[in-house]
Amino acid sequence: MKSIFPLYFDTLNCSNGAHTQPWTFSVVRDQDTKEKVRQIIEEEEKINFEKRMGEKWVNDIKHGGTLLRNRNLSKCSTLIAVFKQVLLLRQKGEKRTHYYNEISISIAVGLMLAAIQNAGLVTCTTTPLNAGPRLRKLLGRESYEKILLLLPVGYAADNATVPDLQRKPLQDIMELHDHVVK
Repeated sequence: MKSIFPLYFDTLNCSNGAHTQPWTFSVVRDQDTKEKVRQIIEEEEKINFEKRMGEKWVNDIKHGGTLLRNRNLSKCSTLIAVFKQVLLLRQKGEKRTHYYNEISISIAVGLMLAAIQNAGLVTCTTTPLNAGPRLRKLLGRESYEKILLLLPVGYAADNATVPDLQRKPLQDIMELHDHVVK
């Protein structure tokens, strides 16, 4: 796979609250590290499904094909761990709050997803519930960073399939206001 670094240019320059760029995209290409990430995720998901999540939650997400096996995390050519920074620790222990970090990281990830697709690559967002501290340690990230998403990036397998999930109709997710409201 060609370098994915051109995908970052739009992300680096995107709008962000108070111009703090409160994110880190940790790019993993080393196979051993990808395997370790996968192991952490699978261990935490097993605990999530068996103990942390209630029966209703587990049943509500079954339709998405969520499994305790995350082969895509280790089979992809590049794994991107997206960390959000709620604050920044400066030298001498000063804290700088990253205002608007949620919306800023949402914009950056949206642009990254569009760039991945426009490059002819694929990904499937993975939310690594309860795996944050272990992933942060594995990837050498700072204590003030929180894992948000994992993006396994690569070319789709020849036999790849996508679940036929029904989406809400447009009128349920968008309102059109094209007239003057009195």
